Amino acid sequence: MAITAAEPTRASVYRPEQEGLFFPEPPTFESVADERRHRKERLAASCRIFYELGYGYGFAGHLTVRDPEHPELYWTNPFAMTFSQVRVSDLILVDHDGTVVDGTWAVNRAGFVLHAAIHEANPDIVASCHAHTINGMAWAALGRPLDPITQTACGFYEDQALITEEAGAVVVERGGAGRVAEAFGGAKIAIHQNHGLFSAGRESVDEAAWWFIAADRACRIQLKAEATGSPVKIISEEAARHSRDHLATPFMAWLHYQPMYQDIVRRQPDLLD
Repeated sequence: MAITAAEPTRASVYRPEQEGLFFPEPPTFESVADERRHRKERLAASCRIFYELGYGYGFAGHLTVRDPEHPELYWTNPFAMTFSQVRVSDLILVDHDGTVVDGTWAVNRAGFVLHAAIHEANPDIVASCHAHTINGMAWAALGRPLDPITQTACGFYEDQALITEEAGAVVVERGGAGRVAEAFGGAKIAIHQNHGLFSAGRESVDEAAWWFIAADRACRIQLKAEATGSPVKIISEEAARHSRDHLATPFMAWLHYQPMYQDIVRRQPDLLD
């Protein structure tokens, strides 16, 4: 049976053709204030989700989203505040020079330098995530892109950047950060050699968070598969592109994130404070 391309007129093959069924759809906003609030809620929730997934590591890790009214500014988690405690009211607004425009906590120097550079070099990126995860750091130490060995990994087929600039160095200077940001390009994720994973959401925070979660899982799966010592079966280019185009669109990433968001808000409603 031949593999066909994704239908160009449908955002997802999962959208039901039968009428009258509930199907999640991205929100629309009546004001900039509403959209800002929405982005901040998703960012705070992503911090909580990252904590529960074991992504916290001291003060390392930073999630950012552009302000919808002032795209040269971005919201991020406060420096040295555990992911498990981040609330909407704790988020800080930062400019590309690292100045905190709104908020009372300091900003992570490495986080601001890298994320400011990513947002500045890639104006299409709305949100970005980075954390020092065990799986992501282990895979980054190999200096290799992920191979298409599962449907999850296929989501990043021909859509991942392997960045060797500033490999292993703590990037706290803007020159080094600029080189990393430019190498990110139009990819969903970046594997920064000897450092870890970065993700990009071009439509939502939800998308950026899901790409990071999926990439970390893909790293874990490939590490475990290769640890068996048996040859790993590679999915064909045609099948890999088919899975990517059907299962790994920005809309699909948004869909994947919704159950996680609903669950964390139900259990930890204080994050919305």
